[in-house]
Amino acid sequence: MTSPLAHIQSLPTWLVGRVAARGRGLVADALAAEGLRLMHHAVLAATAEYGPVAQADLGRRLAVDPKDMVGILNHLQAAGLVLRTPDPGDRRKNAVTVTPQGSAVLARCAALAETANAALLAPLDTEEQGQLIALLTRLHEAP
Repeated sequence: MTSPLAHIQSLPTWLVGRVAARGRGLVADALAAEGLRLMHHAVLAATAEYGPVAQADLGRRLAVDPKDMVGILNHLQAAGLVLRTPDPGDRRKNAVTVTPQGSAVLARCAALAETANAALLAPLDTEEQGQLIALLTRLHEAP
């Protein structure tokens, strides 16, 4: 018979959570080289994908509180990575766009995240890595 703690630590939810925490830590450490946190990276990526985009829309798309979004965008703008300008459709709103410097940082962050993920998956061979990603994708896409 296994102990209650051993039982908990053998559950898929426990294991996936611990692996996810390790992966987030590896990516967070890698992004720190660019002076960014995980959410900065996500906002920069979403801005690149959807921009020019209203600041409020970014918050809704990423489920970020409006006050937190202001702080994130302040950081990104101070670093020269995004630009906020009045939205031509509604001057009460800000439209956010990625600057050329922001695009360059985003490309470097993508490479850093790939390296961090490679470190996470290093104990697995190439075939096992593909299997894991396929299985995680199925679980993620399940209703």
